[in-house]
Amino acid sequence: MATPSKDLIVLAAPMTDDPYYADVSDAIFDFHIEYARQIEPHDDVLVLVDQGAYDRYAEVLGADRVALAPMADIWTRDYGLSNVSGPVMFRYTAAGQGSGEVGQHEADIVQKDLITLAQRAGLHFDKTDLLNDGGNFVDDYEGNAVISRKFLRDNQLTESQARAMLRELTDLKHIAFIEADEQGGLEHADGIVAFVDTNTLIMNSYDDDPAYAQELRNNLERGLPGVIIHEIVTPYDGSEIYDERFGSACGLYTNALVTPHRVYLPQFGIPEDEVALRQVRQATTREVIPVRSDQVCFMGGGVRCMSWQLRGQNAEALLQYFQ
Repeated sequence: MATPSKDLIVLAAPMTDDPYYADVSDAIFDFHIEYARQIEPHDDVLVLVDQGAYDRYAEVLGADRVALAPMADIWTRDYGLSNVSGPVMFRYTAAGQGSGEVGQHEADIVQKDLITLAQRAGLHFDKTDLLNDGGNFVDDYEGNAVISRKFLRDNQLTESQARAMLRELTDLKHIAFIEADEQGGLEHADGIVAFVDTNTLIMNSYDDDPAYAQELRNNLERGLPGVIIHEIVTPYDGSEIYDERFGSACGLYTNALVTPHRVYLPQFGIPEDEVALRQVRQATTREVIPVRSDQVCFMGGGVRCMSWQLRGQNAEALLQYFQ
């Protein structure tokens, strides 16, 4: 049973016969187990698996934290529900699965499995044909959000048109549209910024690109009046990349999972980890929980990217569905 003060964090194991993840399946497993163990004392956690992975996960985490509901990809944030306080299902974009018509077809197939599960479990959410990934919807649950301008290009909208449509669709009041720090590919906002408290945002430091850093701050301040912005250490490491389409998330502390009471902060086994922990703890009243992410960050994501986040009645409904 879900607890009102807790979020439900849903992870998805790779399909056991998926060749794309074959070489990194053990690393993903190790990350999932460590992450789940960090979540368990604080929030609820559930790992979705296929039959081939069930025993392996259940033996370590217990059967009550593992469910037979295979998903076609591990990055549940992107094709799951956005805006956890007022859930919305955007149409998952082709960039996550390739590009063009073929990529969009694959993206729709990936998302269909999750939509089917959500409907069968009786989850409540709004649905829209607007294209966006969950990784490109960073909000503070209080009406503020940051979205990259890829959303505008994908949906052929101006900023004013997009703001009007998003305000009608969600409870958003203020939206900052930013240029991604790497053009092309996913262009997600959640590798650039994170809300670590109400009206409080952390952003990457860009010591090698002060012009971009200033442009980013200007866009954030213009779109989010009154929001406090903290620049944190960013030892980005792109030396090892699993898929050239997606880059790396190593050294990006902004890819944090934030709940109303906690911040699950990526850690990479480097000296800057302690600096980032101190900086984020100084910026928020919420509990900051470190989560090692070096097992998977070279794949382009980690703590937030792998987390489908549910709250309240939706969290309760999904847990009851698997009882």
